[in-house]
Amino acid sequence: MRYLLSFCAFMAIFMVNAEVYFEEKFMDDSWESNWVYSEHPGKEFGKFVLSHGKFFNDAENDKGIQTSQDARFYALSTKFKPFSNKDKPLVVQFTVKHEQNIDCGGGYVKVFDCKLDSKDMHGETPYEIMFGPDICGPGTKKVHVIFSYKGKNLLINKDIRCKDDVYTHLYTLVVKPDNTYEVLIDNEKVESGELEADWNFLPPKKIKDPEAKKPSDWDDKATIDDPDDKKPDDWDKPEHIPDPDASKPEDWDDEMDGEWEPPMIDNPEYKGEWKPKQIDNPNYKGPWIHPEIDNPEYSSDAELYKRDEICALGFDLWQVKSGTIFDNVLITDDPEHAKKVGEDIWRPTFEGEKKVKEAQDEEERKKREEEAKSIKDNEDDEEDDDEEDDDDDSTDAGDVEPGEEHDDHDEL
Repeated sequence: MRYLLSFCAFMAIFMVNAEVYFEEKFMDDSWESNWVYSEHPGKEFGKFVLSHGKFFNDAENDKGIQTSQDARFYALSTKFKPFSNKDKPLVVQFTVKHEQNIDCGGGYVKVFDCKLDSKDMHGETPYEIMFGPDICGPGTKKVHVIFSYKGKNLLINKDIRCKDDVYTHLYTLVVKPDNTYEVLIDNEKVESGELEADWNFLPPKKIKDPEAKKPSDWDDKATIDDPDDKKPDDWDKPEHIPDPDASKPEDWDDEMDGEWEPPMIDNPEYKGEWKPKQIDNPNYKGPWIHPEIDNPEYSSDAELYKRDEICALGFDLWQVKSGTIFDNVLITDDPEHAKKVGEDIWRPTFEGEKKVKEAQDEEERKKREEEAKSIKDNEDDEEDDDEEDDDDDSTDAGDVEPGEEHDDHDEL
């Protein structure tokens, strides 16, 4: 019991000490005064609008900023109090909703240091971290996790698949001070590992010994031709032969058509190219493995995880079809706090959206069926009218006035 109370007290202190560096829920139009659009020349930037979308769980809580113009670049950022994640976890989290059923476009965020010029932000602007989904056609549906290191942007060496439906999804990146990381989607871990192993931060620890060479007498062939195996005398047969059942057509004229030759067919006796059978190589030494040595250019870095300064976050992306909603941005040093926030916000939104969307789809389906039925009924009515008109025309053509037929007989 004493241990349990101590543990609870420790957790309470830990939760109190958790620090939230930045949080944005886009609840109202006040976001416009805190976020800055880029004015970088040569780009036609699109605008974000506050929206909960076409289907939602809560009209107020589900508001976010939505891309509103097709085939546009988007560049929007905000700054906050600078911090470093030295000796602490770094958590970047947000929600994305591609309710337009996106065909090609980004859904990621970028984290910057304080050198960011918000009004000049563009695709080449240096950043610290880029994280989030990117979709373009059936071939690109991945989660980007890119770190800047010594002036280079390093892509993760793994393929992390993103969500590609029309609902809200929660994306979370956790970078830990032990140089490990986790990527979560909808609060479920989808990837994790070591920074050094999954990004090319550092040169390899080992390299092939440049002085080592494969010995000239090294035999790495597992099998060889059997020297005692000889090709049979009757092996060589042509692959194709004249068709023995073919005969010259009766109307064939040698002078006009040339000398007749029977068509060729596959030779049933053809055995293909002869090759001697294989036997184990008595001199086989196995594959030669190039010896490795320590890489003189390798130097470990215990602070791959560390960002010296973070104080800005932005959306810098391109979209062909607009409609993506970004919301619930959170940067903190506490993965558990982020997980709880995500669960409290994301899950009811996701579940409510699905119910509303399914109801909308069912209503739309019924509407289409009614419209189709109405069109068919109209077509059937038109066909009935046409048949009645045809019947009337037939009756008129066959009618004979009383007395006319007798008149004809009288004339005869």
